[in-house]
Amino acid sequence: MKLSFRNRIALFTAVAAAATIGVVFLVVYAVVRYTAFSHLDDDIRQEKEEVLSNLRWTGDSIIIEQMPEWEEKEHRQVEVNPTFLQVVDARGRLLFRSSNLRQGILLFNPDISRNTFFNSRIDEQRIRQGQFPILNERSAVIGHLTVGVSREESAIVLHNLGTTLWITFPLLLFALFLASAFAASRGIAPVRRLIQAASEISETNINTRLPLPENRDEIYRLATTINELLQRIESGMLREKQFTADASHEIRTPLTAIRGTLEVLLRKQREPAQYEEKIGRVIGEVDRLNGMLDQLLQLARLESGVIPVNRTPVGLAALLGALADKWQHGLREKNASLHLRVTPEAIVHTDAALLHIILDNLVSNAIKYGHAGGRIDCIWQAGNNTLVIRDNGPGISAEHMPHVFNRFYRADDSRSTTVQGAGLGLSIAKKLADLLHIRLTVSSSTDEGAAFTLVFSPSIS
Repeated sequence: MKLSFRNRIALFTAVAAAATIGVVFLVVYAVVRYTAFSHLDDDIRQEKEEVLSNLRWTGDSIIIEQMPEWEEKEHRQVEVNPTFLQVVDARGRLLFRSSNLRQGILLFNPDISRNTFFNSRIDEQRIRQGQFPILNERSAVIGHLTVGVSREESAIVLHNLGTTLWITFPLLLFALFLASAFAASRGIAPVRRLIQAASEISETNINTRLPLPENRDEIYRLATTINELLQRIESGMLREKQFTADASHEIRTPLTAIRGTLEVLLRKQREPAQYEEKIGRVIGEVDRLNGMLDQLLQLARLESGVIPVNRTPVGLAALLGALADKWQHGLREKNASLHLRVTPEAIVHTDAALLHIILDNLVSNAIKYGHAGGRIDCIWQAGNNTLVIRDNGPGISAEHMPHVFNRFYRADDSRSTTVQGAGLGLSIAKKLADLLHIRLTVSSSTDEGAAFTLVFSPSIS
């Protein structure tokens, strides 16, 4: 059976209340029962003292004499609050019984050696009995005195109390359930309003936020958390839309160049050298498009979290030396110089293949956007396990610094639109650095170059 949230609250409250009320009822019943039987046991003790004070014995024999206590009316009557008396010797032979026992005898246990109280019946009448051993001057048991009193009134009281509690218990639980359901309904009313408001939010009005309750309670925090989630979803949707627009623009640019070049070739017959030139441009645009698609796939894998990390000791000097051959063509085109100030002792524990991509993107970015005839330095700082990649290019202005790791970001002043690139390299480098737990930061100012800093954890260096 599936219950609503309101009814579940009411049910749990009723169950908790049932346990509490049940314990209270049991305690009340136990106290009343104990009190009732304590009064009966006190009456039995008093009767026992009166009877024993009028008994006498010689050796192992009990002498029964005519005594006023035995002739009391309560020992002769049976119907109203009777008191029953019985005396037996050590072998269990009946020596005396009160006249109201008639032909019956009280329940007797010959093995009892101390004062004992218990419940029994005589002639269909419920009684409370006390059995007391009779001791002679040598403290030997020479017989037993049994005193019984009616417990009808106590039984009736206990029965009526038990019936009342059993009838009251389910009625009280039902009333508690209804009260709890009403209270829960009032309590979750703000949640219903939040549900109604949330159900009206869609892609067309994702900027809508849930109303905040007046009281700063758990529901207020829930609404605040949902609003923060909506804000993140809205930001994510905007980033995806911007990504789609930027990707479309970046992909369309080489496609447009390819189409334009081919259309020019189709207009008239040309010399073979012209065909070679134009086809070379087309191939260049295809390579550019292919590289952009590779970067987009890298971003997609990074954001999906499916890239495995294989950490091994990596020598930075050897890795940068291997990459330097790849960078020579770009350095020659810019007439720039690369200076590697990394010692052979510079060892970091990370994924060599992923670090290769990070360093390639950072240095390629420095070459691409650096001044002609500029200088690029890769400096290892052993004291703080830091690798700095610095150029003396145009730098990045302060307003663009927070966005340099964004996808497709290209600042007009420091990243000329004449330079080929989709603005994905730094974004990939940042995501890979985060994956490898490497802190990647940038510092720069206009006309003073830019410095990208990779801080490796000392514990794994």
